[in-house]
Amino acid sequence: MSSVEAKAVRRQIAAEFKQRSVPCGVYAVRCSVTGQLWVGSSPNLDAVQNSLWFQLRGGLSRHASLQAGWKQHGESAFILEVLEKFDDNLSPLLLNQQLIDRKKAWCVSLGAERL
Repeated sequence: MSSVEAKAVRRQIAAEFKQRSVPCGVYAVRCSVTGQLWVGSSPNLDAVQNSLWFQLRGGLSRHASLQAGWKQHGESAFILEVLEKFDDNLSPLLLNQQLIDRKKAWCVSLGAERL
């Protein structure tokens, strides 16, 4: 493959990556030992667990009760569950409001803390 062909392939891959559909919605982090729940929302559900686990492993989480549970019970006691996914076609403004509203509703219905 020539360098020109390789560049064209890289451009095509980059274009496809930018056009992909990223799932957004509401998720819960559950401690299997205590049953405690924390509910959050994200415009990118694919990336949220990596981000949260990175923060928790490093002791960097802004959520004191989650960080304390992680420290006490360890990483293996925690799982991330997707509670609800939203349509891709929402405008950014509507999506943001939807994330806020649905996170609140899930927190109330599950008796969970907000992330």
